[in-house]
Amino acid sequence: MKMNETIIREAEKFVTGLLRTETPEGYTYHTLDHTLEVVKNAVYIGTKENLPEDEMNILRVAAWFHDVGYIKTYKGHEVESAELAINFLERQGADENIRAAVSESILATTFPQNPQNHIAKVLCDADFMHLGQENYFEQAEKLRQEQKNAGIRKLKKAKFDQESLKLFEEHSWYTTFCKNKLDEPKRKNLEILKESIAKRTTKGKMKAAKSKSYSRGVDSMFKLTARNQINLSHIADNKSNILISLNGIIISLALATLVSKFKQEPAIIVPTIIFILFSLSTIVLAILSTRPNISSGKFTREDIKQHKVNLLFFGNFYNMDLDEYEWAVGEMINDDPYLYSTLTKDQYSLGTVLARKYKLLRWAYNVFMVGLVISVGAFLFVFI
Repeated sequence: MKMNETIIREAEKFVTGLLRTETPEGYTYHTLDHTLEVVKNAVYIGTKENLPEDEMNILRVAAWFHDVGYIKTYKGHEVESAELAINFLERQGADENIRAAVSESILATTFPQNPQNHIAKVLCDADFMHLGQENYFEQAEKLRQEQKNAGIRKLKKAKFDQESLKLFEEHSWYTTFCKNKLDEPKRKNLEILKESIAKRTTKGKMKAAKSKSYSRGVDSMFKLTARNQINLSHIADNKSNILISLNGIIISLALATLVSKFKQEPAIIVPTIIFILFSLSTIVLAILSTRPNISSGKFTREDIKQHKVNLLFFGNFYNMDLDEYEWAVGEMINDDPYLYSTLTKDQYSLGTVLARKYKLLRWAYNVFMVGLVISVGAFLFVFI
């Protein structure tokens, strides 16, 4: 079973021409470069395995033709490759045994591989030699893109890596050389692949957990609500200050001007007293609306564990030691439900304080308005 060098050179010329002109557009892995790499790998492994010259020549031709069937079909390309090789060898006058050996070696590369002779074992290892090489991940990405471009499988990187992991676990070397030299590099590539999958899985879980938690819109809502309530509180305080200042001036002027005339005009005593009493009531209500309420400033660890304390309000912690407060804040910020519950409590507290302010402020304005009307009426009644 002999094959001369001329047939091998013609095989190289024939396959190179086919792959250069007929490789489908979008193929990034099964190209002429891949075939050249497999031929080089096959010769290298065959030499290390001490293949006889006649078997080495069959191996070289099989390596040239092993993927040429991709120009016709993606799935089942091994059968097309074998037919193209047989037809070529018939034209070259190769005998039937050579044709059968080449065809058998090519068909053995069908995954899952099951080579039955030494030549086929060398070719199978040469075809998958990239599993134990440093450029494995670059080659794997080329294969993923090719399958996507060819419309075979449009896999995302995560899914493709899972498929690659399965390939690594199912693949075995068939030659002694590859078992001795490529098992360790292959194992390292497998570890890198597993780490990549694990990291992506962890990130996916974190992303999923984050998606289930509160969105930025919730944070913006809390900020906007707090800002609005603080602005309304400032407005209420300003209105209270206006009432306090205005009625303070009124009382001062009344005491300075009207009281001194009580002896000359005793009739103005009642209207003046009414006027002063209403102004004084307005001041009291305005002061009550701005007067802060402060709690004990203490909490217990049990309060924190039961999520009872609003740690955002100073009145709940000003009497606590710094260490205790830092511990409590740490518990809160590491527990999203507690954190957002505290924000909700803080908004509610601001709202209740604001409601109390505006209720007292409303009473203050009402008292001031009614007192002004009654006082003016009393003065008019006295003078008329």
